[in-house]
Amino acid sequence: MTTPFGTQSSDDGAAHTVREIAQQPTLWREVDKIVAGSRDSLDAFLRPLLSRGDLRVVLTGAGTSAFAGQVLQPALARRLERRVDAVPTTDLVADPRGYLAEDVPTLLVSFARSGDSPESVAATLLADQVLSEVHHLVITCNEQGRLAREHAELPKSHVLLMPPGSNDRGFAMTSSFTCMTLAALLALGGSAYDGVAERLARAAESITESGAVDRTVGTLLKSAPERIVFLGSGPLKGLAEESALKVLELTGGTLMAVAESSLGFRHGPKAVLNDRTVAVVYMSNDPYTRKYDQDIYAELCGNLPAGSVVTVSADSADSGAGAEGTGADAWPLPGLDGVDDVALALSAVVYAQLVALRASLARGLRPDNPFPSGEINRVVQGVTLHSLPH
Repeated sequence: MTTPFGTQSSDDGAAHTVREIAQQPTLWREVDKIVAGSRDSLDAFLRPLLSRGDLRVVLTGAGTSAFAGQVLQPALARRLERRVDAVPTTDLVADPRGYLAEDVPTLLVSFARSGDSPESVAATLLADQVLSEVHHLVITCNEQGRLAREHAELPKSHVLLMPPGSNDRGFAMTSSFTCMTLAALLALGGSAYDGVAERLARAAESITESGAVDRTVGTLLKSAPERIVFLGSGPLKGLAEESALKVLELTGGTLMAVAESSLGFRHGPKAVLNDRTVAVVYMSNDPYTRKYDQDIYAELCGNLPAGSVVTVSADSADSGAGAEGTGADAWPLPGLDGVDDVALALSAVVYAQLVALRASLARGLRPDNPFPSGEINRVVQGVTLHSLPH
C-alpha cells in the first residue's frame, strides 16, 4: 500500500502504526474541540483547586505516558506558578511515601492509553491512601478501561476522554501520547494555547508528505546506523526520552537509542558516540535555551561523520545549517516559530515516530508487534501489586 511515508506491502505488519502516526493532525483538532466542549465542567473542577496556593500538581503515567508528564512539567509550572512534578506511576507505586512525602492538597493528573496497566489504578489508590486530600484528573484514551470506569463517578475525580481513535492498536503509543499531552496542555495551560492545535496539525501534515520524509528520515537512516541519540532542553528533554523509547520499541531493541538534555549529554552519555551513530537535536524556540542546543549541535557535527547530525527546528534560519552536502540536516517545523516548546514537542515527535517506523521496517520487523514472542506486551503484564502497610 502507498502511504504518506513511502510504500509498504499489505502484509508488513505496520498498518496500525502507519495509520496512527498519520491520523494525529485530525485527532488533535478533535482534542481541541473536546476540551473546548468540556470547558465548563473542567473549570468547575479545576478552578477551585488551582486557586489554592498550597496545591501540588503531580503528572503521572507509565512509559510513554510518563514522558507526557515530563514534556508538560516545565511549561505548566511556569503557567500555573506553582509546584508541578512529573512522577512516573512506576516510581510512585514502588515508593508512594517517598514521592508523596508532603501531605499537601494534591491534583494527581493520570495519563493512560488503556487505563488497564496495573500501575495506573494503583497509583490513584495509593495517593488516596497516603494523602489527606487528593483530587484526580484522569486523561485516557479508553472509556472502558479500569481507570476511567473507577473514576467516572467519584466526586473528587474528573475523567477527560480522548477521541476513540487515539486508543492506538499498534504496539507503541503514538497518537495516544500526543492527544493526551495536548489535552492536558489545553485543559491546564489556559488561553495561552488557544489556536495552537491547528498550528501543530498543519506542521505535522507537512512532515508526513512523502517527499519530505524521504529527504529527512530516509536520508538519516540510509547509512544503517547502529546507535541514535536524541537531545533536547526543557520540555524537549521529555520529547527526547519519548523519541528514544519509540526507536527501542519499534526496532525490538536492535537500534540502540539514547536520550539526554543538551547540556547533560557531555556528562558521561556522550560515551555512546562512534562512527555508526546518528544524532537528532531538538532546537528550543526559547532564544536563551536554544543557545545550548546550538552548542551541542555544533560539537556533534565535529564529532560525527557528515550527514549524521540533524536538527528539528521551527526556525527557518536553520534550513542551511549543519554538515556539508547533506541537504537534509535541518528538519523543519513550519509555522511553529514562537510556539512554546511544550507544544512544539507534539509536532516534532512525528519525526521520531517516523524514524522508529522506518528503522523497524528496514530490519524486517513488524512495527505493529515487534515482540511476537511476547517478551514485551502492548498492555504491561506480570506486575504483582503489593499492599502498602498503614
